[in-house]
Amino acid sequence: MNERRMLLNKIKKYDFTLKELNLYLDTHPECRRALVMFQKYRELRKKASDEFARRFGPIVPEQVTSTENWTWTDDPWPWERS
Repeated sequence: MNERRMLLNKIKKYDFTLKELNLYLDTHPECRRALVMFQKYRELRKKASDEFARRFGPIVPEQVTSTENWTWTDDPWPWERS
């Protein structure tokens, strides 16, 4: 598996973990351990997403850095890139 796909898979795993922790925290808002885990995985996801954008292009529209024109739709979507 190439580095791009491995990094994208890592981001997907972080997204899944964050969603599960979000659901848990909705019903257990006082759980400090879950909150710490949520913050940890949010930071890991941000780092992985930033690295992906730096190396392979933006994964979400907010990562477009061009000030000249809107480049989000210029390339294939992140999941279509090979």
